[in-house]
Amino acid sequence: MKSLLILILALFSASALQAQGWLSQGARVGAMANNGVTLIDAFSFHHNPGALGFVDKGTAGISYESRYALKELQSQSVAAAVPLKVGVISAGGQFYGYETYRTTRAGLGYSMKLSNKISAGVQINYLSTRLDPYYGVKHGVSAEFGALAKLNDRINLGFSVVNIGRAELSEFKNDRYGTILRLGISYQLLDELLLVGEIEQEINFDTRLRAGIEYHPIDLIYIRAGVQGAPMDFAFGFGLKYQRLKLDLATQYNQVLGWTPAASFIIDFYKPKQ
Repeated sequence: MKSLLILILALFSASALQAQGWLSQGARVGAMANNGVTLIDAFSFHHNPGALGFVDKGTAGISYESRYALKELQSQSVAAAVPLKVGVISAGGQFYGYETYRTTRAGLGYSMKLSNKISAGVQINYLSTRLDPYYGVKHGVSAEFGALAKLNDRINLGFSVVNIGRAELSEFKNDRYGTILRLGISYQLLDELLLVGEIEQEINFDTRLRAGIEYHPIDLIYIRAGVQGAPMDFAFGFGLKYQRLKLDLATQYNQVLGWTPAASFIIDFYKPKQ
């Protein structure tokens, strides 16, 4: 009975969170209620490949999340980006679920600046969904596009679309991996204070609105919080940065299902010669 309940919750969670092909990754983003389309770091691979065009050094990250504190609903991810003479190449993957229900998304991307203010990127992903023991494994391929514009020194505008071609998951009822459009804005109100907002639309789901804040009181510490709707979730967390190393911790809270802790780690490892 417990296994059946866990499977039902896993499927419900995957549906509600667009897990069939995409999940928010990185504790920095998680602490701001999944506002990630305007941020620039290794986990931009999972949120907006266009933002990676502004990456000026090699960077890699790993992330872990336990949705509603259940090991059966855990997700792990990796991401890396390396600048070239022209553009930035990237790779990454995310893995969600447990032995009975598991989704995988892994891909490669390329991003580049179109001007000093605008960057764009594309990404190709391999998708797999395993529902054992009766339904086996389904495979798919999806494409992703993103762009980021620096309107001025303090305002960024970002856009991304996941699964452009609406890759098919199953012929039954024309079931497809989620196609998600995200539009976000960030405003560096003060040198120590960043405000972010985002709108997300997934086909066949309600529109989600998000808002978040990041406060940087001293060089070492970041404090973050956020909220999102449909369904309503609250989030908060903090980050530590020391030279090339970044450690972020976060949790999100749903009034019905409870807490979702997350942690991520980023290292900047390479800067090309100019």
